[in-house]
Amino acid sequence: MTIETVKLINNKNGSVIERKKVDYENNVSIWTQRGWSLHDGKAVKAKTEKPVKAVKKVIKKVTKKKKSKK
Repeated sequence: MTIETVKLINNKNGSVIERKKVDYENNVSIWTQRGWSLHDGKAVKAKTEKPVKAVKKVIKKVTKKKKSKK
């Protein structure tokens, strides 16, 4: 008796996980609600992300007014 596994792919970010076939078949509706579907075996195209520009923090200096002597 061998443990059969299935590969699942996340529709949101493309990550692939492997789970027991019995666990998947018993909870198909839950897996689909969470965005997982059966992996068809095709290569997953990695998403290319644009480099994020560094944001410079602007620090404003607050100067207090001096009290004048009367």
